[in-house]
Amino acid sequence: MAHRQTLSPALCGLAALVLAVTGARAAEDPAELRRQVQALQQQNAALQEQLRQQQEAMSSLARRLAVVEETSRLTRPEPSAAATVDATAPAPKTGSGFHLGNVHISGEGGVAFLHTQPEGMFPNAEFRVEEAKLFVEAPVWENVYFFAELNLATREYDDLELRLGELSVDFENVSQLWGRDRQLNVRAGRMDIPFGEEYHERDAIDNPLISHSLSDLWGVDEGVELYGTIGRFGYAVAVQNGGVSGTRDYTGDKSVACRLAFDPASWLHLSVSAMRTGDLDAMDDFLSEMWFGNGWFRSIGGMNTTEFNANLVEGDIAARWPRGHLKAFGGCVRYDDNDPDANNQRDLFYYSVEAMQRVTPKFYAAARFSQIFADDGYPLVGHGEFHEYFFEELTAELWRLSLGLGWRFSDNLLFKTEYTIEGGEEPGGERRERVNFFAAEVAFRF
Repeated sequence: MAHRQTLSPALCGLAALVLAVTGARAAEDPAELRRQVQALQQQNAALQEQLRQQQEAMSSLARRLAVVEETSRLTRPEPSAAATVDATAPAPKTGSGFHLGNVHISGEGGVAFLHTQPEGMFPNAEFRVEEAKLFVEAPVWENVYFFAELNLATREYDDLELRLGELSVDFENVSQLWGRDRQLNVRAGRMDIPFGEEYHERDAIDNPLISHSLSDLWGVDEGVELYGTIGRFGYAVAVQNGGVSGTRDYTGDKSVACRLAFDPASWLHLSVSAMRTGDLDAMDDFLSEMWFGNGWFRSIGGMNTTEFNANLVEGDIAARWPRGHLKAFGGCVRYDDNDPDANNQRDLFYYSVEAMQRVTPKFYAAARFSQIFADDGYPLVGHGEFHEYFFEELTAELWRLSLGLGWRFSDNLLFKTEYTIEGGEEPGGERRERVNFFAAEVAFRF
């Protein structure tokens, strides 16, 4: 409306100038004067109509963008659903990178200094490439898109080798077939397991700290996923292989994971997740695809054990304000196997609370406390030495307090530091200690 208020005076000024130049002629010919005024009025009306159409187009674009943002809350590679209400949150990966024709290429990574006390996994104060990823996206046909994630380096592997992360074909907005927008989308290939919320912000550029929670539940597996939004609700359901092998599935029983999310307000996000790994072959699968406790779910049965499984449930809550957030989640895991010589069934309980506050637009402080309880013991690595705590020793209880500071130069560049205190106890009462962790990292994306 502000444009319309300034448009008519401008045209009146133009009319005055025209009349001044042709004043003598117009005075002699009133019909000519009326014709010129009518022409100016027609031009004014045409410009106002053009302005109205532009405003309608902008409103339509804004509505479409809102729908896309709502749907992207449950899709890769966006941050968690609640992050969209935080104006200071990092931009999605698709907002950067470059194009080669219709192919969009982007990347992200982190270089870090990591040091733990002598009993931890980084006792030698290491410089390392913490993360290096490339993303390739391209349209295939109409609402069908291809996405691939190539991992050149991750903290979970002590080498620099090319590994496949996600690779999928997305059939977006399938629900248009019955006149509903974004209610159903289908993804097939290799994709994130849709359980919990932490994995959405696990990458170095998105994580306000350098470490993760103790449970750190995430995984990438082959299968099919359905996801979408219906009003304030969002959902994701995936059927996947379950085992860590990327080329074979050694049992017919599949992993099933689902998440139901609800946003009662723009600043509040709630979700509940459930998952079963399915029965996994203790010898051939050996490990689940789901990461837990800085390791994987694995069999703890004896030599005669042939299958094992884990069932999980979790609740998440996130509250966001312009300069920060508060997140919390908690859940439980039931492990079981078919060991004929012993009953190895046990329940594990875990939770995490995280807060982040920006002191200035670029400088922030963050803290996270997380804990796992496993009364009868389970392989929980944490920041301990991997071989000892994943293959040799069981842990009954583990806790971690992480404190960090960060400076976000831009959405694409972040410097952060962290100090973490970690402790625990083995089933026999022996303490886990001397694994405290210090780190500094530069995270980036392009």
